[in-house]
Amino acid sequence: MKQIIFSVVIISLVACAPSNSQETKSVAVEKPSDFNDYWYAGDAEITSYKLEQARYGEIHSGEAVLVFVTEPFSRSKQVKLDDWRDAGEDNVSVMKLNMTKKFLTGIYPYSMMMSTFTPVSYDQYLDPFKVTTSSQEWCGHTWMQLNLDDENYRLRGFSYFESEGDVDVTVPNVLLEDELWTRLKFGPGNLPTGEIEIFPSTFYLRLRHHESKPQMAVASKLDVHTSEFSDDPHSIYILQYENRKLSIYYEQESPFTILGWEETYLSGFGNPERLTTKAKRINTIKSAYWGKNSNKDREIRKELGLGVE
Repeated sequence: MKQIIFSVVIISLVACAPSNSQETKSVAVEKPSDFNDYWYAGDAEITSYKLEQARYGEIHSGEAVLVFVTEPFSRSKQVKLDDWRDAGEDNVSVMKLNMTKKFLTGIYPYSMMMSTFTPVSYDQYLDPFKVTTSSQEWCGHTWMQLNLDDENYRLRGFSYFESEGDVDVTVPNVLLEDELWTRLKFGPGNLPTGEIEIFPSTFYLRLRHHESKPQMAVASKLDVHTSEFSDDPHSIYILQYENRKLSIYYEQESPFTILGWEETYLSGFGNPERLTTKAKRINTIKSAYWGKNSNKDREIRKELGLGVE
């Protein structure tokens, strides 16, 4: 790993934990001037990553993809609208993120996907409407869904593990870690700093089988000249939990492309060491991928450095 050379440091460690999510999410920084031109041009932003995933006390190679795209969303039904022209005020434009991970653990594969739906008009709608997460592997599959319900979230979870079972509970409306990736696309100024109450990554909760409840973390930002993720100046957003650390590396100019991330925590499964999951960018393209569904379109996967399975 290259030595990180620090430049302007913007760490904020003020102990000012908010009493509710409205205080945490009240910061609304003006979006970049090119936001509409970039995000409403009829394409998605697709970025591929080489993945090193911590699992079962070891590091496993794989690939990850982040797909960001704006789309019309039903505020009442919390689904993508079939015909936004007839939806009236129920139509809310959202920034959707589909994050996927694929990796092998020994003989069998993992396939994971998380989707977040965050209103573009975040000054009007402070909270993501919905987060869904699924995981499939040869033991079985699991599903988790968070829906904004008045002032809280309704959490439903379905799993083949007895200890997780089928749940339907209310979760306090705090900041969601899964929404940070979409908030970054509105501008890094929308990322909170200091001590915050936050609902952890649904990927993390799934892989570690932890209870689905908010935790405390300290959030900070750094500007760096160089790191193993880029030789050009870029920034890092850091979430430090008691037993876990997430670092998101991103470009400093719009559209704030995510260069990669690191996630460190106790690996478990008989390994007492902390292991670090790491994702490093391969390539970024703009594409209306939903129309790229023929055999000849597989060439685009080569451009992204992805397998052709």
